Amino acid sequence: MGNNLDAASIEAFIRQRVDEVLDEKLEAKLAAIQAKRTPSMTIIATKGTLDWAYPPFILSSTAAALGWDVSIFFTFYGLQLLRKDLGHLKVSPLGNPAMPMKMPFGPDWFKAINWNIPNLVQAAVPGFESLATTLMKKTISNNGVAEIGELRGLCLEAGVNMIGCQMTVDLFGFSHEDFISEVKEYCGAATFLPMAQQADVSLYM
Repeated sequence: MGNNLDAASIEAFIRQRVDEVLDEKLEAKLAAIQAKRTPSMTIIATKGTLDWAYPPFILSSTAAALGWDVSIFFTFYGLQLLRKDLGHLKVSPLGNPAMPMKMPFGPDWFKAINWNIPNLVQAAVPGFESLATTLMKKTISNNGVAEIGELRGLCLEAGVNMIGCQMTVDLFGFSHEDFISEVKEYCGAATFLPMAQQADVSLYM
């Protein structure tokens, strides 16, 4: 009986040690796999104004520079950011109370003034949106911020995958020739969502 108990104890000990060693090996293997894994990010870009063009391109170019795999899905008005000519992009302070209305020229005290112009006045003044766009572009230039076309180019050079929404293309009567040739894929949400599901970071803007 004693020998049987000793054998059972030895067998239990061996099983315990095997389990411990396997756990350690598995943990180390998983850590090694994770260390070699390339982080990924997906962005859904839905807006096509000058100000909202910056977030997806800034974030994607930064992530790509860090070595991440990045894909941007341009849908609805965001599809405008894939047009060959970006000169049509505008910004409107109308209905956007968070947008500071400051002048990009003049002495410091003048540039520090925040011109809180009522929406009624903005809507009534002809060409106000074009004026706001011109002032915004001047502010961007004064502060050494890259233009949208330059940022988009940096993203493409870094390997950011730009995807157009085929449904939006059809909805607004566009053709693939309206967009930059670097857009290699046009698809729908059913194709993009699995990509977003597997990404480490998924953003909507």
